[in-house]
Amino acid sequence: MIKSRVFHAVLFESIALLILIPASYLLTNEGSMAMSLVMVGLSLFAVIWNYIYNLIFDWKFGYDRLNRTLLLRIFHSCGFEMGLIVLTLPVVAFVLSISMMSAFLLEAAFFAFFFVYAIIFNWVYDIVKAKYTVSNDLRT
Repeated sequence: MIKSRVFHAVLFESIALLILIPASYLLTNEGSMAMSLVMVGLSLFAVIWNYIYNLIFDWKFGYDRLNRTLLLRIFHSCGFEMGLIVLTLPVVAFVLSISMMSAFLLEAAFFAFFFVYAIIFNWVYDIVKAKYTVSNDLRT
């Protein structure tokens, strides 16, 4: 179970970075090294948070990830993102030298992206994993 969750978290964050770093350059019209560093830092923190959050979520809501409803997936995504925002907001404001309100708005934009991305990624991941996993153990 540990290897599977670590792989899931790293893959999730790696794909997100491949999308977000180029998008931030396009949206801000500048190559902000600070923004890239914040995204990488948040991503590394999110990998740890992802691992912990998903262990707790699976324990609480069951290990049968393939049969989770859309409503449960939305709840899962919201809980993850809200926890991440609470834990990282002060760091983002400090590193980028922006107000807490500006950091909150930036994190809200990340939330909007990750809300949709997490639902799609996790659903596809669960389907692909179920298709290619020979074990019937849902905890892997």
